[in-house]
Amino acid sequence: MRQNRKQRIFIILSLLIVVPMGFLFKYYSGPAHEWFNDYGAAIFYEIFWCLFAFWFFRNRAAVIQIPIWVFVITCILEFLQLWHPPLLEQIRATLIGKLLLGTTFVWWDFPHYLLGSILGWLWLRQLHGIET
Repeated sequence: MRQNRKQRIFIILSLLIVVPMGFLFKYYSGPAHEWFNDYGAAIFYEIFWCLFAFWFFRNRAAVIQIPIWVFVITCILEFLQLWHPPLLEQIRATLIGKLLLGTTFVWWDFPHYLLGSILGWLWLRQLHGIET
């Protein structure tokens, strides 16, 4: 029970690091801002979803499965950016929709999704190993 509570605290602390860093990267305007805005933020996007899912599923198998599923789902969302039905366009017109679904398909996003999922997996391994 103590480990469960301790893990929850560390998940919250992790989210309090990852979310601001993701937004910082997304809206950074200094040197190399294009990379930070588009690809660096994508890395934090993957880590965020790994942490979010880990809040609900914290067993040993989840540590491996969560980053895989996060990677697969974000790759599907990337391909959905090639599709422009009215409903998706309405969602993408909002800030939340733009941040969650994206607006433009870019092949170069995939390696960054992979990197973010790997870093998310390493993060989850650390959180799962927290001892009381």
